[in-house]
Amino acid sequence: MPADIRLVPCLSDNYAVLLHDPVTDATAVVDVPEPTPVLAALEKEGWTLTHILVTHHHADHVQGIPAVKALTGATVVGPKAEAAGIPGLDVAVVDGDPVAVGSLIGRVLETPGHTAGHVSYLFEAEDLLFSGDTLFTLGCGRPFECDPPVLWASLQRLRALPQQLSVYSGHEYTLSNARFALSVDPDNATLIRLLAEAEAKRAAGQPTIPSRLADECLANPFLRADDPAMAERLGLTGADSAAVFTELRALKSSFKG
Repeated sequence: MPADIRLVPCLSDNYAVLLHDPVTDATAVVDVPEPTPVLAALEKEGWTLTHILVTHHHADHVQGIPAVKALTGATVVGPKAEAAGIPGLDVAVVDGDPVAVGSLIGRVLETPGHTAGHVSYLFEAEDLLFSGDTLFTLGCGRPFECDPPVLWASLQRLRALPQQLSVYSGHEYTLSNARFALSVDPDNATLIRLLAEAEAKRAAGQPTIPSRLADECLANPFLRADDPAMAERLGLTGADSAAVFTELRALKSSFKG
């Protein structure tokens, strides 16, 4: 039986994601930006929370953990490298560790860059990737705790995963990401299509998450920093991909569109 997924909007633009195993009734939540929407979603579905999977230590991903853990007793799983910043951490994981949510077996991928210990969770049999703030729909996180090439290496790792994956990221940033992407890649037909689809979804009050990894590889400029055409458009012909990525990330941080 396929896994059940529920996207839970939180705060102003965050998402938590519920992952439910219909075989065992185990349920995980990926990040807890705030407790009330997560608890309401669990009650609506009639699901009992068994696991909290944490991608990184930033407050808008962990501040709801204490209240949710106190009410559910869920096991908190998160990156060992950020253990000090994750409240109630029970299981500290590193790259390659398995993560079981009932019969659903995921794997930890260390994807540093946004934070030094950021992890993503890959449930390959279910075609699911929970990328936190490393890879967004048509964008990527800011490299707060690492130099940009570290984030670029993490994005290359995610880019190499199976293309049919559905990518669940931590924020609703798609429209601003798409508008920036068009500024550096204006003739990309896939990008133009994805922006139109995202605008329609947001106009209807719907989320733009998840995306498909195949679409990201075609349209997300941050996954294409090693494309010579991207370097040329930025006036960086012949530059190495890390330098191109660094320039893209700097341009996005100052983008006003």
